[in-house]
Amino acid sequence: MKKTHKIISKKLGRLFFILAFGVLIFTPAHAQPLSSAELIKNSRLYDGKTVVFAGEVIGDVMLRGDYAWVNLNDGAGAIGVWVERSLASQIHNNGSYKSRGDWVEVVGLFNRSCLQHGGDLDIHAQSLRKLSTGGLVIERFNLGKRNLIIALAALLSLLWILSSLKKKQNQK
Repeated sequence: MKKTHKIISKKLGRLFFILAFGVLIFTPAHAQPLSSAELIKNSRLYDGKTVVFAGEVIGDVMLRGDYAWVNLNDGAGAIGVWVERSLASQIHNNGSYKSRGDWVEVVGLFNRSCLQHGGDLDIHAQSLRKLSTGGLVIERFNLGKRNLIIALAALLSLLWILSSLKKKQNQK
C-alpha cells in the first residue's frame, strides 16, 4: 500500500512539473513597451523586428483606404504607426491642446526606413490595444493670474492719471 502511494505521488509530482513547465513555456510573455527614444537611438537594432510601443494618440487619425496613420507620443517623442482601419476604430479621443488622447499600445513591425512610406521611420501595427481613454482637459481658472492682471491694470490706470495730471500742470 505504501509502495502504491509512493508511485502515485511520484507520477503526480512529475505530472505537476510537466504541466507547470508547459504553462511557463507556452504562455506568451507580455513584453514591456519600448520608448521612442530607445527605438530612435537603436533603430538599426530594431529594424525589421516586432516591437511593442505605447503612447497617447496625438493629432488626427488619418484614414487611407483600409489603413490609417496614427501618431503616438510616449512623452519623449512621437512615432507614426500604420494600422488597419478596423484596429484604428478603437480610437475615440485624439490629443491636442484642449484634450488628452487615448493611450494605446501597438505590437508591430518596426521600420527604420520604410520603403512603402517614403523612407520614414514607422511601425506597421499587427495589433492595437487601448490602455486608457482620453478626454477633454479642463483647465482651472488661475486666481493668481487674475489678481496679477487686476493689479497691473490698476497700476497702469494710476500711471495714466498721473501722466494726465502732469500734462495739465505743464500747460498752465
